[in-house]
Amino acid sequence: MNPIEAVLWDFGGVVTTSPFESFRRYERERGLPLDFIRSVNATNIHTNAWARMERGEIGPVEFDPLFLEESTALGHPVRGREVLPLLSGDVRPQVVSAIRQIRTRYRVACLTNNMASGHGPGMAQTPERARAVAEVMELFEVVVESSKTGLRKPEPAFYLKACELLGIEPASAVFLDDLGVNLKPAAALGMRTIKVTDPGSALEQLGAIIGMKLI
Repeated sequence: MNPIEAVLWDFGGVVTTSPFESFRRYERERGLPLDFIRSVNATNIHTNAWARMERGEIGPVEFDPLFLEESTALGHPVRGREVLPLLSGDVRPQVVSAIRQIRTRYRVACLTNNMASGHGPGMAQTPERARAVAEVMELFEVVVESSKTGLRKPEPAFYLKACELLGIEPASAVFLDDLGVNLKPAAALGMRTIKVTDPGSALEQLGAIIGMKLI
């Protein structure tokens, strides 16, 4: 195996709490089926409104009726403008501390599927949260945003773009994401991958790979 040169991080669901938690709270409050919003996003995964907005092809105004149309087709009308505020999570201090530690020995980058919504790359909904996210983003040498590159995970070109900016080969990277669908292409390119369900467990796995005690 190639020696590790860089650690690549997803943002929402890894560095911050998952938007899926907000989705489920919204669904409970409105009597929607569990994970209904995710099911809308998983239908026509490369061409739906979600994918198009993450690639920056459409903005919030266009996203609103398109998401409504797609959700209605699956049985439950939901406006896109009601979903967008759910995307911003809370920063996980444990993970941020690990990033600060890792960047003393390895290069670090953020690979995020995001939208032109809220404040900054973390799509924060308040100025206070935006400042917290901005402090984290300053830790990364490279930040690759889907809404700016026109590429998104799980498209292989997205990961290759990050490697190009870092000047590394994919096999020299570890990539952390909370979605298996985003990890598969990275692994196929030669990256070592970690699925983040519990942050503490993920950091233990990462520490074992890069030879650092992170927690």
